[in-house]
Amino acid sequence: MVRMAEPQVDQVIELKDKGNEAFKSGEWQTAIQFYTNAIKVGEKHKDLATFYKNRAAAYLKTENYEEAINDCSKALSSLPTDPKALFRRSQALEALGRVEESYQDLQSIWKSDPGNKSIQDSMVRLHAIVQERVHQNSQTTNKVSQMSQIAFDLNEPEDKRKGAMNNLLVLAREPVAADLMQKAGVIEKIVSLVKIEKNPEIYLNAIRTVDEMCTKSVQRTKAILRVIGIPWFLEILDSTNDDRVTASQHCMQTILNTFSGMGNKIDSKPDKQMCDDNSKEIDTLLTCLTYSISNRTISGKARDAIMELLTRNIHHTALNWAERLVDIRGLIRLLDVCSELEEYKYESAMDITPSSRTIASVCLARIYENMYYDELRAKYTEQIDEYIKDKLLAPDLEAKVRVTVAITSLLQGAVDVGNSIISREGILPMILVMATTEDVLQQKVACECIVAATSKKEKAKAIITQGVDILKKLYHSKDDGVRVRALVGLCKLGSYGGLDASIRPFADGSTMKLAEACRRFLIKPGKDKDIRKWATDGLAYLTLDAEVKEKLIEDRPAIQALIQLAKTGDQNVLYGAVTTFVNLCNAYDKQELVPEMVELAKFAKHHIPEEHELDDPDFVNKRLTILADEGITTALVALAKTESHNSRELIARVMNALCGLQELRGKVVQHGGAKALLPLCFEGTEKGKRQAAQALSRIGITINPEVAFPGQRNLEVIRPLLNQLHMDCTALENFESMMALCNLAAMNETVRQRILKEGGLQKVELYLMEDHLLLCRAAAQVICNMVVSEDVVKIHEKENDRVKFLALLCQEEDEDTAMAAAGALACLTSSSEICCKKMIEPESWLDVLHTLIANPSPQVQHRGTVIVLNMINSSNEVAEKLFDTDIMQLLMGLTQLPDDSRAKARDVAKLCLAAAEKKKLIVKTDEIEKTDDIEVLPNVIEPPTVEEIIE
Repeated sequence: MVRMAEPQVDQVIELKDKGNEAFKSGEWQTAIQFYTNAIKVGEKHKDLATFYKNRAAAYLKTENYEEAINDCSKALSSLPTDPKALFRRSQALEALGRVEESYQDLQSIWKSDPGNKSIQDSMVRLHAIVQERVHQNSQTTNKVSQMSQIAFDLNEPEDKRKGAMNNLLVLAREPVAADLMQKAGVIEKIVSLVKIEKNPEIYLNAIRTVDEMCTKSVQRTKAILRVIGIPWFLEILDSTNDDRVTASQHCMQTILNTFSGMGNKIDSKPDKQMCDDNSKEIDTLLTCLTYSISNRTISGKARDAIMELLTRNIHHTALNWAERLVDIRGLIRLLDVCSELEEYKYESAMDITPSSRTIASVCLARIYENMYYDELRAKYTEQIDEYIKDKLLAPDLEAKVRVTVAITSLLQGAVDVGNSIISREGILPMILVMATTEDVLQQKVACECIVAATSKKEKAKAIITQGVDILKKLYHSKDDGVRVRALVGLCKLGSYGGLDASIRPFADGSTMKLAEACRRFLIKPGKDKDIRKWATDGLAYLTLDAEVKEKLIEDRPAIQALIQLAKTGDQNVLYGAVTTFVNLCNAYDKQELVPEMVELAKFAKHHIPEEHELDDPDFVNKRLTILADEGITTALVALAKTESHNSRELIARVMNALCGLQELRGKVVQHGGAKALLPLCFEGTEKGKRQAAQALSRIGITINPEVAFPGQRNLEVIRPLLNQLHMDCTALENFESMMALCNLAAMNETVRQRILKEGGLQKVELYLMEDHLLLCRAAAQVICNMVVSEDVVKIHEKENDRVKFLALLCQEEDEDTAMAAAGALACLTSSSEICCKKMIEPESWLDVLHTLIANPSPQVQHRGTVIVLNMINSSNEVAEKLFDTDIMQLLMGLTQLPDDSRAKARDVAKLCLAAAEKKKLIVKTDEIEKTDDIEVLPNVIEPPTVEEIIE
């Protein structure tokens, strides 16, 4: 046994030594790995505490403070007074803001070793902080006590209670105050208050206070949940008041964010380790939400909020909610919502909104998207099959109607599953039989299912074959609800020609007649929203026809009806309204017709798609202008709250089409379009994110960024813009992105720092080497505004060719490119002696300066003379090298130029000669006059204001 143990001991020591070597070399991650292996192998080694202490030191270097604390605590479990473990834990605790605990560890060291001088400075510093915190806590405790006394006392005047509750909300945003509030029993008081509170503002602020107290503190959130539990949040969510539902939903999202490590940023993602550590709480939240989906007692708005909350978080793989929802039979509950009908209103029926079925359909689709392998998809389909079979086994008619409605919802979301279900034996005949009955409800339900099932032409041949005659018959029904649904089915079948103007699926004039029928349903007074929604769906298909577009855009009542319907924000009207807008704006992908391929197709006698003359840019721009004037942006903003990625793409497409016209961008911003576009950049389809980002670029080019992107938004917009600097994006997207970044970089240092942090400088610099004139120019203009930052100057001072490359760009024939490059160099040389020295490194440096001083452009010449002045003033070495050439003669000549357009350059040239004279590089002559108050080159070069289209 001893012999077997010895090699293992040697191995442990070797691992520790290698960890020490890596640590000394600054390879922290490598050191962590060696120490981790030593801990695993030497689980019972006598120096195990040392391994933990060493790994803690490495964790401190990588700023992984939580792990450092854990390792120090493990070391202290066997060596309670170890000074190194205590000191390292103290450092980690202080870094996390846990100053009191950090001070306690230092005190422990001092008690065991009073003569330890290495901790004295830290002891004094932390003692002062702790004392100050004690004082602040005392004041905060008093504030919490005072505000609680007023806020929760119903006998106090209402205005005072409002102010006190608002103050508690503000206090809850501070971690120390939130801890004190939790200990003072504020949560318990809020629970009691909301049972009886009648003032909506006090009620909402009470919920928001709980929200803030749960933010970013796992420990505090767990303590709060032990008091009130997840069911309490579901109780306050159960309301018909929009603000209350939104606040409650946000509160539950905050709890999930805290447990999973997600932040409040749009693109934040959960931390896998935190999800594992808090899996019990996260799963409890999911289970409670899932069981509430089909709760018969909650409001429709609460039900929608629950489904939206699930949909919003399903795609996070670290949470694993998609698979868990299948395991806990969440699909059955969602299908129950999908099958709910207003016509079957019993005492035990669910309360639903017009959007409920659509939201449930989107949730089902999102779950299916996250079934990443065949076994999961099979489990998903099995659960759907089980639901369908159970309903079909029931003998009553209601079950068959409900199952048909559920299939329709599947066809609108998880299309592949829906198509699979409807192709099963007996399903389609059942639906067609329902369509031929005299019962209006059966006709409506069957008609909806037929329309949904014809989404993919190649998969809908059986329905098309049998369904057209049925739809024509139903169109003559006396019930408007049946008629409009049949009309949509006919419109859908009539749109199979797509964008090809040469294909007419129906006889000439039929499409216009169908469009007129939809219009009548849309604008007819007294029609309910459901009928208008279906009329909009019909137009969504028919507006692929250019003649229908032109007829519709001239019909102001119909356009207004469309926009007003969209402004409701109801998710069930979203598809029809937005698709119609996409068609009117021609915001869809267009097939590029390469001339060579067209000729080849003609030779092979293949059909060639033709674009209608009414889809020319002039007609499209006219339609965009009319829609913008009628308030389409407001409608798009209302619909942008959807969780459907495909719908988000459609909204982004329309927004981008509107922003394609410079004169419409102001209206888009004025109506909240810029704010709505930001979330669309971070979540959705790849095409949708690109469309949204391009729209933001276009806004950023034309409108002052401080107006277009106020507050924090000017920082959030940077990442989407930088994402467009990618080889997959078009040259136009690259160009527009850089022009917007140019304006943003001119704003302030905070914005420039964010661009740096996101790697923007490197991305932009790549385009300086582009052959494309406009891309190269735009990149130079961004760099010109970025060099105002000291950090960017330092980057140019390092061992690289950045200054050299800018110098070479000054020789470009394009005036704007040369002006931007010269402006950047003027800024760099004015603040950096190193950059001045770098100016004379290129072999052609003298040619560059010749080009600048003798430039035909007065602006470039002015910047060039400023560069020379900076170089003269920087150091004697650079100045002497300059005046060993013919630069003095050029400057002398420039001072004699009578051209008033070159007055700035002339004055700076005089300053150059005066500076050279001061350094005794030249002898004073009577011809050189000193000039005061010379206007110096501004730091920021204004970007062009006129957009240029890149082919």
